[in-house]
Amino acid sequence: MSESKTPAGRRGLLKAAAVGAAGTAVLATPNVSRAQTVTWRFQSTWPARDIFHEFASDYATRVNAMAGGRLRMELLPAGAVVGAFQLIDAVSAGTLDGGHGVSAYWFGKNKAFSLFGTPPAWFYDANSYLAWFYYGGGEALYNELISDILRVNVVGFQTGPMPTQPLGWFKNPITSAEQLRGLRYRTVGLATDLFNSMGAAVTALPGGEIVPALERGVIDGAEFNNPSSDRVLGFPDVAKNFMLQSYHQNTETFEVLFNKPKYDALPAELKAILRHSAEAASADMSWKQQLRYPNDLQAMASTQGVNVAVTPRPILEAQLRAWDGVLRNLETDPFFKKVTDSQRAWCRRVSAFYLRYQASSALAFNHFFARG
Repeated sequence: MSESKTPAGRRGLLKAAAVGAAGTAVLATPNVSRAQTVTWRFQSTWPARDIFHEFASDYATRVNAMAGGRLRMELLPAGAVVGAFQLIDAVSAGTLDGGHGVSAYWFGKNKAFSLFGTPPAWFYDANSYLAWFYYGGGEALYNELISDILRVNVVGFQTGPMPTQPLGWFKNPITSAEQLRGLRYRTVGLATDLFNSMGAAVTALPGGEIVPALERGVIDGAEFNNPSSDRVLGFPDVAKNFMLQSYHQNTETFEVLFNKPKYDALPAELKAILRHSAEAASADMSWKQQLRYPNDLQAMASTQGVNVAVTPRPILEAQLRAWDGVLRNLETDPFFKKVTDSQRAWCRRVSAFYLRYQASSALAFNHFFARG
C-alpha cells in the first residue's frame, strides 16, 4: 500500500469501526419505547384494604410491566372518583378510563348482566364459567348485551375465578330455610331475586357498606365473598356465625372494563396487553387465594371467636328449587333466555364430562387426612 493511500485507508477503517460500534450500541440498547407515557385512571369497586383491590392491583401491575412505558394504569379504590355501583357509567362516559368490578353490580341496568360472572348454580366451577365465556360463545353474548342492547360505551373482559360464596354472616346460625323469611339480607345480582323468592328482604350494598349496616342493625345477615375480604372488612366484629356453602353465587368472576373510544384508539399490541394481562392475573389470583383464604378462615375461627358452620343440605336444596322459579320468571326475556340456553348446553356437556372423568377429591382427602 502506498503512503498516499495510507491516511485515507486509516480514516476509512476508523469510520467503519465507528459505524460498527454505533450499530452494536443500537443492538445492545433495550427495546424501550420513547413515546410519552399515557396514564389511565383505573378505579376498582373495592375498599383499598380488601384483597379484591389487591387483585385489581395485580392486574394493573401486569399491564404496567408489559406496556413498555407507553401506558400506565393508576389504580384507585372505590369512591375515589365514583361509588362502586356507578363505575360502569363513569367508564362509559370517560370520567374514568377503566375499572375493576363484577358484572352483577350492573344488574339494575339489565338482569342479564348477572349471568356474566354470577350465573345460576349450574357451572362446575368458576373456571368452567370462564371456559364458556371465552370458548362457548359467552363473550359474543356479553358484547351483544353491552353494545347492541344497552349501548354502554365500554369494552370488558371476564377474569378471576372465585370459589363458591358462603351463605354469609349472621347473629344466630341459620339451620332452616324458614329462618330466611323476613330476614333483612345483603346480596347482589340474580341472588337478590333468589333470596326474595325465599322470603328474605334483600338489600344490595357495595362491599364497604355491609359491615356498618350489620353493626347498626339495618340488615340481619349478609354475604360478601370470601374469608380474606370478610376478615379485613370487619365481619367478625359484628357477627360470629359464618355459614359456608350456598347456591346463590356458586361461581363468580371479576370484570375489567375500559372506555371504548380510548381502548379502540390503542395500538394492537397494547390492546393485547390489556386482554392477556386479564388472563395472567386470573391464573395468579386462583393460586394466591389458595394461600390466603384458608389461612384467614382458620384465624377467624381460632382467634376471633367465629363459629364456622356448613349450610344444612335442606337449605341448599331449597335454593335450587328457588332457582327454578327465578329462571322461569326471567326467561320470558328473549335475550336472558338466549344466554341461559347457551350456558345450559355448555354445562350439560362439560360438567357431565368432569363429574364422570375426575375421581372424587373428597374420597381422596378423607383417605389421607381424615383418619384418626
